[in-house]
Amino acid sequence: MSAGEWAAVVAAGAFVLLVIFLAVPLLKLGRTLDETTLAIRKAHEGAGPLLDGAAVTVSQVNSNLERVEGITTNAQALSSNAAALASLFAATLGGPVVKVAAFSYGVRKASKARRRSDSDTRLTRRRRAR
Repeated sequence: MSAGEWAAVVAAGAFVLLVIFLAVPLLKLGRTLDETTLAIRKAHEGAGPLLDGAAVTVSQVNSNLERVEGITTNAQALSSNAAALASLFAATLGGPVVKVAAFSYGVRKASKARRRSDSDTRLTRRRRAR
């Protein structure tokens, strides 16, 4: 064998070693890709029921929101009716009630002043009588 043939055999051996060293990571990468494919397939199969459940939940939430909207609409109508009733009361009975209250206050004050005056008059008569 000549030196060129020996060099070719050594180069071929080095190439075989290079292929072996590169084959191991490639095989591990292939296994990793297979496991990733299986995991994606399982996730895809499990996502269907999960999405169905989410759709049912969303529809139930929407129906409850519609009921809550009805309740808030009724509460708004009730508060507006109460405001209208208060306004009506103030317009129809508010003025006369205020006038009656003012009149009764005036009568009480006058009565109190008269009692005080009568009391002062009696006291003055007693003093003069003594």
